[in-house]
Amino acid sequence: MPPADRLRDHAGQGATTVAAHRARRRLRADQARQLADLLRHQLLAGGFPNGTLPHETTLATEYRATRNTVRQALDLLRAEGLVERLPGVGTVVVAEKYPHGLDHLRGLAETLHEHGRVTNEVRTMGPAPAPAPVAERLRVPAGDEVLYIERLRRLNGLPLSLDLTYIPLDIGTALLGADLENTDVFRLLETITGQRLGHAEITLEAVNADTHSAAVLEAPRGAAVLMLERLTHLADGRPVDLEFIRFRGDRITMSGLLHRSL
Repeated sequence: MPPADRLRDHAGQGATTVAAHRARRRLRADQARQLADLLRHQLLAGGFPNGTLPHETTLATEYRATRNTVRQALDLLRAEGLVERLPGVGTVVVAEKYPHGLDHLRGLAETLHEHGRVTNEVRTMGPAPAPAPVAERLRVPAGDEVLYIERLRRLNGLPLSLDLTYIPLDIGTALLGADLENTDVFRLLETITGQRLGHAEITLEAVNADTHSAAVLEAPRGAAVLMLERLTHLADGRPVDLEFIRFRGDRITMSGLLHRSL
């Protein structure tokens, strides 16, 4: 074989080897991500009651994975702040995400009452001109005043969410003297109006925390937060509460029960 051909053949074999190596790395990364998803569900659902994950060898056997794949999956969970490696102990659960159900219309304290005490730091509260999108959704004339409330909500003292709330002023005026630090707005609205809340329209998305939100939530600047936009109506259909809620993504998990319909 001429030297030039041998050189091309060698280069081709080298390229094939590199491609195969990259494919193996990509496959292991995919498998590690899949395993991390399964372990994340288990630890958030209380699947490790003693707070310690099984040994890497046990996990590798149980999930038919290599030790390297298991280590990579645990590294992903460690990067999320969910587990930590302790010498002589193993991999332990170090953070807890609190479940926020989307099946029922409830305030935060009603939703998380089993996990501790929810308190509210009222940062801003008072009448303010309604921006056009707010006025439209609350069905009030653009520019009319609404009650604007900004609250930092904590669970067991830890920052959990930053809530921006708009309420029609004819209802909101009665909230000015209410105990918003210890009472959900939902309960107060039902007391003030004499009606039950009926339904809510929600949108959930991930956004990057702006400088203000990150500082208030004590989260890294630019960290991903869960943004829940919710428009709540009274039983008679009137919209009474428009909220933009930024949850710390490392402290909350959303869940719901969905039924298929076409």
